[in-house]
Amino acid sequence: MVFGMELGELCARAAAGDQTAMAALAREAAALLLAVARAHRLDEADSWDVHQGTWVSLAGRLPLVRDPRRLSAWLATTARRLALRTLRGRRRELPRGYWPEECGLFEHPHPSAEALVLRLERDRVLWRAAARLPRRHRLLLWLLAYRPDLTQAQLATRLGIAPGSVGPLRKRCFDQMRAWLRAEGIHGFE
Repeated sequence: MVFGMELGELCARAAAGDQTAMAALAREAAALLLAVARAHRLDEADSWDVHQGTWVSLAGRLPLVRDPRRLSAWLATTARRLALRTLRGRRRELPRGYWPEECGLFEHPHPSAEALVLRLERDRVLWRAAARLPRRHRLLLWLLAYRPDLTQAQLATRLGIAPGSVGPLRKRCFDQMRAWLRAEGIHGFE
């Protein structure tokens, strides 16, 4: 399921009360909503509150969705607004004389909703290509993406290979991914 492609049917079914369709919508957008919340440096509990609040907002508006291709942007914008509201609420909880600017809360500009949507779509394309790889290659990619703290020896142990084989396996994996992405007309992953 990809936003904008089969989403129209999912939206219509969810608006008609189909719980399976609503669950599929929730699964599709969970990464986006949590990424938006985390980009605002919210903790895990607040991030999930933003996720849930966004879905509560969507539930009442789902029958009004006219262009399902824009749903992901609407979700990202709504999540961003809820995240900012959560941050404003936190500001009220701070002791007198404490300013978030002083602790570096605003040092890094937050990515826009559009940038988050584009990044998530890029990630979706990459993982779709990765799904075509052999199991060990997929596991290596997952470990590199989600466990960057692992050493070469730890990667080798998790993959069940010799430590000296991790580098060549990574090269073969990346070469195959690059070839598939080029064949689909996607460049810039050099």
